[in-house]
Amino acid sequence: MIARRSAKNTLWCLFGCALGDLGTILVFQSYYSPLPIPNELWTLVWGLAMTAGICTSVLLESLILWKQLGPKEAFRTAVGMSMVSMLLMEAAMNLMDYGMMGAPAITLSVLPFTLGAGFLAAWPYNFWRLKSHGKCCHG
Repeated sequence: MIARRSAKNTLWCLFGCALGDLGTILVFQSYYSPLPIPNELWTLVWGLAMTAGICTSVLLESLILWKQLGPKEAFRTAVGMSMVSMLLMEAAMNLMDYGMMGAPAITLSVLPFTLGAGFLAAWPYNFWRLKSHGKCCHG
């Protein structure tokens, strides 16, 4: 039961993080297409992607908790309970992207590995949090 619930919570976190993170990389990738993103912008792109991923995840989790807790408490809960999970997820996704592509780039062949790395990086923490404290990212 705890494994299933923590996996579900991790998937919601992954969805939010992936929207912002991959969306940011895709915007840069599309802007520079057909040329690759210049080397001097890689750190900026990944930094913006991680920031956007965390922001979209917090927004999504806040919306999920809104009815239960109200807007202010939903936001505080989303930020407070899942920040470690989101940071783990974002770092793993971008490290996998770098390891496979050598640059901030999204392709359909890399996407399952990128998302899988994000999920697997955050799930153990979410499982532990749910088992130890009775709460995880949300829900």
